[in-house]
Amino acid sequence: MHSIDPHLLQQAQQGEEAALAALIACMMPLIRKGAAGCCAPGLDFEDAVQEGLIGLFRAVRGYDRTQGAPFAAYAAACIRHAQNDARRRALRKKNAPLNFSVPLPADSALPGPEERAIAGEEVAAVLHRLRTGLSPLERRALLASMQGIGPRQAAQALGCTPKAVQNALARARRKLRGAP
Repeated sequence: MHSIDPHLLQQAQQGEEAALAALIACMMPLIRKGAAGCCAPGLDFEDAVQEGLIGLFRAVRGYDRTQGAPFAAYAAACIRHAQNDARRRALRKKNAPLNFSVPLPADSALPGPEERAIAGEEVAAVLHRLRTGLSPLERRALLASMQGIGPRQAAQALGCTPKAVQNALARARRKLRGAP
């Protein structure tokens, strides 16, 4: 760790953002090193970095050069203490159920009323396109395909040739893809 320019520190204490950004850039390797060492359940690396930055802000605000300690050492202690405090808070027993719980998969959430209404409207629109945009043969061929029935079996059931079923299915797919 290298020393911090007293003029830069004074500017940061007066609220100059450029000086504070320079201090952060100077202290970031130390903050990241401390964050890597204090990760725990409930405190990931990014959170530990944020806690280190909070410690640095407190060091800038509370540093008094008349106490005799260099700022870099004071800031390092403030950063270390902030990160260790965050680790202790994360590892408290009251946080154990949250820290060691298994998250629910994102897709398991039930849709809300708005999502169900929108989905219902979309289904209604697709059904309307199926009823109005497709010929009876195209509808029956598409339905047979969706049920896993091959063109030969569908042709026998519909009383036409397998090629007619394949053509009707291709037309139905093309119409459904091109429909808004």
